[in-house]
Amino acid sequence: MVNTPYIINEIYDILQKSTPFELTLEALLALGVIWIVLYKRTTKKPKSIASCNEENALSKWVPEPLVSEVPDDHPALRTRTVNGTVGKRVNVDGTDCLNLATHNYLGLAEDEDIRQAAVKSLRKYGVGSCGPRGFYGTVDVHLELEERLAKFMAVEEAVVYSYAFSTIASAIPAYSKRNDLIFVDECVNFAIQKGLDASRSKIFFYKHNDMEDLERLLQKQEAEDLRRPAKAKKTRRFLVAEAIYMNTGEMCPLPRLVELRARYKLRLFLDESLSFGVLGASGRGLIEHFNVDKTEVDLVSAGLEWSAGTIGGFCAGSSFIVEHQRLSGLGYCFSASLPPLLAQAAISALDRFEQDPRIFEELRDRSRLVTDKLPTLSHFQSRGDPLSPVKHLYLKSARESWTVEKALLDKICNECIGNGLAVIAAEYLEAMEKQCPRPSIRLAVSRLLTEQEIDDAFRILQRASEKVLAVAG
Repeated sequence: MVNTPYIINEIYDILQKSTPFELTLEALLALGVIWIVLYKRTTKKPKSIASCNEENALSKWVPEPLVSEVPDDHPALRTRTVNGTVGKRVNVDGTDCLNLATHNYLGLAEDEDIRQAAVKSLRKYGVGSCGPRGFYGTVDVHLELEERLAKFMAVEEAVVYSYAFSTIASAIPAYSKRNDLIFVDECVNFAIQKGLDASRSKIFFYKHNDMEDLERLLQKQEAEDLRRPAKAKKTRRFLVAEAIYMNTGEMCPLPRLVELRARYKLRLFLDESLSFGVLGASGRGLIEHFNVDKTEVDLVSAGLEWSAGTIGGFCAGSSFIVEHQRLSGLGYCFSASLPPLLAQAAISALDRFEQDPRIFEELRDRSRLVTDKLPTLSHFQSRGDPLSPVKHLYLKSARESWTVEKALLDKICNECIGNGLAVIAAEYLEAMEKQCPRPSIRLAVSRLLTEQEIDDAFRILQRASEKVLAVAG
């Protein structure tokens, strides 16, 4: 029960102790509450002009469809079907083709010993790891692969990612943040471009492999640093390059980059995706090829999807640098870890690298042979280092637009496939690329190609280009 006399006495005591000002204020507050409750509820506020306009706009608004209409000629609708395994030869839409389209440089994607090792791992661990590395996704083969990669690259530590794309795209923003500076070649691949975007750093693009242009930018920044020394002291500077550029097939001048790194106090990141398992006597990449001190490169990243015949990527360097990615590399922290069977395939590929280093020289011989044959294509001009397994073919006569030129190359590729040669025009996200490359046919060289097969490939390319360009005019 409520003790009414007690409550009344308490209220009376409070009123006795209150000053006239306090009593007046309390009375006004009470009246205000009563007005809000009683008057506001019964009074309808007239609609404002802005409110009417808003209702008008809402009545006329038509939401966009969840899936927009797709044009009939969209590239995703022109897919081809591959039947069976992809190796030196591939079956495309029922046609058996010599394969110069996929990046299987050493031919390890069809190596039987690696396949059997992957099958054995599949039976032991299952298909996937079902979680990121930090959340029950680490399996003993991941740790073994990281240890083997660090040993092979002759560095302190390596960290493995689930995809080659996410490796460098995660590594860059793990170190470079807002207000930091990144100097980068204008022809870097799309994964690096996404890493640059994610870093939110200030980006300076220098002309492709143009060290004079890079030094010009560095000198300009040095002058700015002298003008604002307090800001310069807090700003970190990075230099990012590819060992072999996917978009051009050309090598970067690493010794010159190392020289500029030291002179202007930069941190150098090198993506060795295309050079890992390709360059150097032991297949360690461009650093070994140029005999550069590996401590001059702060971080090396590489994909396992080009020469190792599996999936994933890794970063290698000092423990101080690599360990940071285990907490800050987005692709490492939040992506499901590499399936154990693919990690085992990478370990088996490293076994092959160490046991039979002749495979690297065999690949380079095939790359030189393809380079020697390129001048025989009368309708194309080429780009790519003689040692690079990636070559780009461009039409000698440029067309009126990027789209028209790309469509012509697609037709040439289709004609080649119909005649037993699988080649493909390089695909780019034209609207999203920082500097969209000119359309090209990208050739991928395999160690398993014979001289006769290379001759046959160039004969088909020549005939296909003649036929298509004769019609196009």
